[in-house]
Parts: sequence; structure tokens; C-alpha cells
Amino acid sequence: MSLMEIESPRNANPVDIVERVAAVNDWSFARSSEDEVTLVMAGKWTDYQVSFTWMSEIEALHLACAFDLKVPERRRAELLELVTMINEQLWVGHFDLWANDGLVMFRHALVLAGGVEASGAQCESLLATATEACERYYQAFQFVMWAGKPPREAMEAVMFETLGEA
Repeated sequence: MSLMEIESPRNANPVDIVERVAAVNDWSFARSSEDEVTLVMAGKWTDYQVSFTWMSEIEALHLACAFDLKVPERRRAELLELVTMINEQLWVGHFDLWANDGLVMFRHALVLAGGVEASGAQCESLLATATEACERYYQAFQFVMWAGKPPREAMEAVMFETLGEA
């Protein structure tokens, strides 16, 4: 018998953990189904809609973080180039441009194979990773979309870090 054949019962739905974390932190949330909860969070540049979905068939807690940025068809090639540049910088998670909707979204997953339970700290870390990536690169998307900047120039602008305050 292999380890893959040993079933480990799951004590809690990982979405329940996310819901408890949201309640403790007084974040606005809505449970759309047994396996999905959506949080609305205010960021520095925009609000984020973060959906956590338990995908039992692959034993993963999937996170999708969207923000209000609908990409018109004429800008999609540049945005796709920017997404590629951004994803090269990320260690975990990635940005996608959803072709049908023209929406930019950050996605990541917490694999919980074999009955591993999610912790509040893991869920908070997943959320922090998403919001930090969105906050860091949001302006690059804006530079390409509304200022007409080339993707490379937009990346250089957001990668520039200042120290201290003026």
C-alpha cells in the first residue's frame, strides 16, 4: 500500500478557517457556497476582491484576488507583456489576464494534500502575498493602461525603491 492510498479525513473545510480569520480581523466577507468565501479589502491604490475556494479534487485552497481594472482589447498585448515581466519577479503566485473579461487577477494556492489542515497563519500569509503583490504592481498596470507607458518603463517605475522620507 502506498501513502497515496491511505485516506486522511479532513476535520475542517479550509474555507471555514478563512472565514474565522476574516471575522477575527473584522474584514467584510460573504460566503457564496460551502467551498467559497469572498473578502473585500481596501488597499492603498484600490479595493481588492479576494475569493478563497476549496478545490477538494486537487486538495488546494485557491486564492483569486481581483481589482477594478478592465483591460480594453487595444491594450491587452501590452498588458500581457507586463504580466509576463511581473510574473518573472514573483516567487509564489502569479498574475493572469482573463481573456473573456479583460480582468487582471492575482492567483495562488495552498496545497493541502493528504488531509493536511490549513491554519489561520497560512491563510493570512496567502492573503498577504496576494495583497502585497497587487499593491506593488497596481501602478504598473495603471501606467500601461492609462498613461500609455511601455511595459518595461512601467516596471522600472514600480521597481524603483526609495529610502526614507522627504
